Amino acid sequence: MTLNHDDINFMHIALELAHQAQHRDEVPVGAVIVQNGRVVGRGYNSSITTADPTAHAEVMAMRNAGANLSNYRLLDCTLYVTLEPCAMCVGAIFHARVKRLVYAASDPKTGACGSVIDLPAEIRLNHHLQVSGGILAPESSALLKQFFAQRRKNSGLRHNENKY
Repeated sequence: MTLNHDDINFMHIALELAHQAQHRDEVPVGAVIVQNGRVVGRGYNSSITTADPTAHAEVMAMRNAGANLSNYRLLDCTLYVTLEPCAMCVGAIFHARVKRLVYAASDPKTGACGSVIDLPAEIRLNHHLQVSGGILAPESSALLKQFFAQRRKNSGLRHNENKY
């Protein structure tokens, strides 16, 4: 799978959304859903402010896209997200029938697209999607590292095993 100029542009939009999450004291992850070259859904992490453990950026973007398209199936859509999705999000991506996933930074703790487990590669599952990782990874990783360093500083922690 080759990435193109549009992939970079859409990932920049996802990074802008990650910054919005950071400004709300949320883990800075952003996501956009694109269909036929047009953004149809946007989201960023909102679990803390909404007290909702499912309010990950991917889920929020899929909810927004579903509402905008009046369909829970996001056929022929690409999801761009600044961090490798977790198992919950990959499950939701499968149920929405997203065609393609593009993510920035790998997640060595909960990544479900190859870092910890690789759900998209599981042939026994009923949906498969194209996955590309690493686009604008340095920018996404730097944002996450800065966020967690600031949280450790604010909480007085001196060391954390967080790998972002």
